[in-house]
Amino acid sequence: MGIINATPDSFFQASRKETIKESLLKASEMIAEGATILDIGGQSTKPGSLPISVEEELNRVIPMISAISHSFPETIISIDTYYSEVAKAAVENGASIVNDISGGEFDEKMITTIAKLNVPYICMHIKGTPKTMQENPQYENLSKEILDYFIDKINFCRSLGIKDIIVDVGFGFGKTIEQNYQLLKSLSVFEMLECPLLVGISRKGMIYKPLNINADAALNGTTIINTIAIQNGANILRVHDVKQAVEAVKLLEHYNQGINDEVNSTKLSFYKNY
Repeated sequence: MGIINATPDSFFQASRKETIKESLLKASEMIAEGATILDIGGQSTKPGSLPISVEEELNRVIPMISAISHSFPETIISIDTYYSEVAKAAVENGASIVNDISGGEFDEKMITTIAKLNVPYICMHIKGTPKTMQENPQYENLSKEILDYFIDKINFCRSLGIKDIIVDVGFGFGKTIEQNYQLLKSLSVFEMLECPLLVGISRKGMIYKPLNINADAALNGTTIINTIAIQNGANILRVHDVKQAVEAVKLLEHYNQGINDEVNSTKLSFYKNY
């Protein structure tokens, strides 16, 4: 999933595409590099950010989604929003997935709107709001608390008829650096939810802060953490840099095939000898 931000203040400057021309060039590049989903967002949700209005977000994302959908009709488009009005308008103009960082907590109409739209729903965990989420987040049992959150959310979504739910544990959204790595290590626990698992850690503080660099220099670290995430169960990578993520996926596929071939060969040899 390639990230295209229709906003002037997202935390990674290179992802900001404020004109239709810029967004189409970026979409074309990402598709050529292997992106299967393009995630279009109209407002920053970085730590400390404040929300913009529904009207402003609509003005930012709808023309962009419409243009990308028209130019690349075979590409899946996701709308990154927590406003139900934006979600509805985006789907009407070419988006086919809704990516909601709030899990329906910021707009009480969001989940019922998703059910009516009959589209896949990316449900994320966040503690607090973008403005407050990094103000000393506390958990008694991190993985259990987030797992319980998703069990409740998935049951509620399914009770309304939402069939396709994608889970995002919300790296960086109300988690300290240490909590992010604890969550990464226990990521496979969330496979019990039997939903695809999306991981969005691209160029985030959990990568660049321990390395004493900034987001611009965090590509290598992102690739490493993406690789670990795939090994721990991630199904979708939400990234700023599609080429490097696709390469990581391809090389892991070869690695895992090599392991499977070796295991099968060992088993065959054992049974012959036995």
